[in-house]
Amino acid sequence: MRDVIVIGAGGGGPVVAKELAAKGLDVLLLEAGPRHAKPREEWSTFEEDANNPLTGYFRLGPTDRSKPAWYREWPQNSFVWQLSGVGGTTQHFYGNYPRAYPGVFAGYEGADRNEYDVNHRFPFSYGEMVPYFEWVEAIMPVQTAAMGTKEQLFFKGAETMGLPVQTTKTTVKASYRPQENAILQPGGTAGRTADKNLLNYPQATGCTFCGYCFQGCMRPKGAPRNQYAKRSTDNSYVPMALTAEVWSRGGKPAELIADAYVTRVHTETRQGVLTASGVTWRDNVTGDEHREDARVVVMSGGCTENPRLWFNSGLPNPNGWVGRGYTDHFFDWMIGSFDDYTGNPKGVGSSARLDYPPYGGLENVGLPPALNAFAGTLSDSGIRGQYKNGRGQTGPWDGPAGRVMGPELKELVAGGIDKLLTVLVITDDDVEAQNRVTTSALPADENGPIPKVTFQQRKRTKRTLKNREFMARKAAELLRGAGAKKVYRIDWAPLILHVQSSMRMGASEHNSVLDPTGETRAVKGLFVADNSALSNGLGGPNPTLTSQALATRTAENIFTKYFGGDPWVRTSAPVVSTDPRISVRLGELGL
Repeated sequence: MRDVIVIGAGGGGPVVAKELAAKGLDVLLLEAGPRHAKPREEWSTFEEDANNPLTGYFRLGPTDRSKPAWYREWPQNSFVWQLSGVGGTTQHFYGNYPRAYPGVFAGYEGADRNEYDVNHRFPFSYGEMVPYFEWVEAIMPVQTAAMGTKEQLFFKGAETMGLPVQTTKTTVKASYRPQENAILQPGGTAGRTADKNLLNYPQATGCTFCGYCFQGCMRPKGAPRNQYAKRSTDNSYVPMALTAEVWSRGGKPAELIADAYVTRVHTETRQGVLTASGVTWRDNVTGDEHREDARVVVMSGGCTENPRLWFNSGLPNPNGWVGRGYTDHFFDWMIGSFDDYTGNPKGVGSSARLDYPPYGGLENVGLPPALNAFAGTLSDSGIRGQYKNGRGQTGPWDGPAGRVMGPELKELVAGGIDKLLTVLVITDDDVEAQNRVTTSALPADENGPIPKVTFQQRKRTKRTLKNREFMARKAAELLRGAGAKKVYRIDWAPLILHVQSSMRMGASEHNSVLDPTGETRAVKGLFVADNSALSNGLGGPNPTLTSQALATRTAENIFTKYFGGDPWVRTSAPVVSTDPRISVRLGELGL
């Protein structure tokens, strides 16, 4: 019998695996998708190679790309960016690690306390969360972002809005700043040259400004895996989990099995209490099924997969909240057209942000050509000026919202994407019970009934709609201040990327799946540790840091409750994921 089985090696599962392996527990980490052990041989910088949802190496599917991707039933007019594989969605994220706004936690008494999702706050205070934020920030490590021309322009625009520069990690008021991100600072020749021959490790360390964050980080060339610049979990927490014996006294390396699709969580009744006892997983290559038993099971498969596995396992859902509260930050996209060079696709994808509690935030996002084209056409308003849906038709942007087409598109891109500045609008979205995951009536696949996501795009709360409009106008104001000659609002259709809260933690048993420790209320010994455990939309900030801090807290709760250990986050310093001992051990393992 294992001590702990963790289901999913994305953004949250490896955090739990690393922390508990460091304490000497026997941890099994199961991942449904592939493990990209040698990225420089398996990946490329071509956007289609990575991002095609059916054939790309970052699709949702097994290692063998001759086999079909896994199907889900989604709402129309949306795009779901869900990945499988070790590292999960962190493989293509931009490494942005802002903390959640304090207003989304219990006990907040700021003047804007009633402007948040007040019915779905975290069941503990922001102050209690701070040590876990600090722990993750030290491990990754989280640093001030490396910046270039596009960030300079972003800050120029923010300055004209009369906002102060933020100098603290905690956001307490409207302000702007460099991103706090989990991308190693450039060192040596990195950031100083575009000559590929001079960008090899150890001559170059950290970010080499390649501009291809979304295709997965595999640089600097020649670096050990845990020295790759972007700190996705396959470059940080996973290597630490697999080498726990060399950097943690008493640590025991976790075992990782990829292409292992968990199809059932098993339970048994112990002293009248329904308790998790293990899992069944299916080998994607052979089709064979395996049973593993454990004292504790942790679900970290994501906001769609966790509810699906729950339902397919026949677990109880007494309050009906399993799968409910599917939130997505209701993004929008703004494009500024400039006469001069902006450096739009160069360097770190997103290195500047503006926060505006309690409405949400803005961040600059530089994209390579194909993704830039995708972002400019994902509209819920159709072609600019041809359709009117009552949203984004008028405002401080040029003309109505919608995708830019025809002669206007030619004008927009005439100077190349190096003369554009693009801004992502990130909205604080309310948790809504009708947005949910259930099982589909469509045919099951080899892993059981598939998930169905019901997402009522046009029935957002008034607060969510107000937040998005407010932030869209602020984005236009920023771009004007930066010197844009024209500003376009795309009015994005749902890009389901910052997904949260479908297995939410809460104070009330009436509208939450998890108690304040991260354990499910209906099944003891069963925990959830990923974005689905988040209580709400965080006020708008990117979710990864908060999700990993919460996963750290959950791991500590598992250790103290089920294995008789003492808390550690408040009493010891973490080892960072770039520790050279980890590099040596990974080399011994052929990684």
